[in-house]
Amino acid sequence: MKIRSVEGADYYVISPLINAWWNGRQMSDMLPKLFFDHFQNTSFIAEEKGEIIGFLIGFLSQSHMNEAYIHFVGVHPEYRGKKIGKQLYSHFFDAIKQNGRNTVRCVTSPVNKASIAYHTKMGFEIEKRNKENQDKILFIKYLN
Repeated sequence: MKIRSVEGADYYVISPLINAWWNGRQMSDMLPKLFFDHFQNTSFIAEEKGEIIGFLIGFLSQSHMNEAYIHFVGVHPEYRGKKIGKQLYSHFFDAIKQNGRNTVRCVTSPVNKASIAYHTKMGFEIEKRNKENQDKILFIKYLN
């Protein structure tokens, strides 16, 4: 497996796959092409024999200079459980540390139990929920 930075053209490969990877849920609208064009230094593709099997789209916060944000992560259903996501997160953590960041944030839905379990296993903490964010789970992770 090879992990590399995203390129603009990757959007045209990944976008049609997203809904299938999420069992038909309409998720592709959550990942516009601008992420592939403007966050290449902090977004990564996992490939196996030239096929995209996973991706992580993240960026450095422009408002909070010690923070970064993971916007979207996906692993091909046939490749789940093979630590591909963990390797993508590791590449992201390395990239943000190189940019002087030590805090990572991300969000998931309260109904996405697999995502909640995955992030807590990866060392993310659930942030306090309030009236404004009842429809999502906010995660935070501090890097050493």
